[in-house]
Amino acid sequence: MRGGLTRTLCGEKEKAMTTSTTVIRPSLHHVTMKTSRLDQMIEWYGLVLGTQVQFRNEVAAWTSNDEANHRIAFLAVPGLGDDADKIRHNGMHHCAFEYASFADLMSSYDRLRKAGVEPAFSVDHGLTISIYYQDPEANYVELQSDNFSDWKLSTEYMRTSRAFSENPIGVFFDPARVHQSFKSGTDFGTLLKEIRAGHYLPEQIPSIGLPA
Repeated sequence: MRGGLTRTLCGEKEKAMTTSTTVIRPSLHHVTMKTSRLDQMIEWYGLVLGTQVQFRNEVAAWTSNDEANHRIAFLAVPGLGDDADKIRHNGMHHCAFEYASFADLMSSYDRLRKAGVEPAFSVDHGLTISIYYQDPEANYVELQSDNFSDWKLSTEYMRTSRAFSENPIGVFFDPARVHQSFKSGTDFGTLLKEIRAGHYLPEQIPSIGLPA
């Protein structure tokens, strides 16, 4: 009797799973990178993101900057090497990490600058203010804050804004000058208007890691 009931319940469960049309949306948990510079990558991500090593051996490491068991992992098996034409090959362009506020983004920019880590480029994407860095193997890492402090509002901006549809990349800016203005007391709303008006353009528009 017990075995028959178990088979019936399992059958109903399997049927429910195969006939369901509900999309169960998993959360992004971690990113894993192949590397031939394990120590450098561990050090760089520790500096930039505050990750700590949860476990490592000679050919791999798992790191995290929150309560998760790991967020950034590295595989360093023998035989890996650099791609001389990486910019022209398919692959991930960047991974991104979000701060709760623009003030936190500016604070982290200043901390990293003092540690000798300079941005590759910086962009107001309309929905976010974003500062991009390159890790020791030229992978881009985006540090950002939401311009609306509300994902619903920034999502609506992305979907409906004419400004975003006409320029989804955004406006480049010089993070050093923006940081100085913010540090001197210019509020975020004013800075955003000035960035979009081109007041903080860098001397040269940078490459964003795509073929020219």
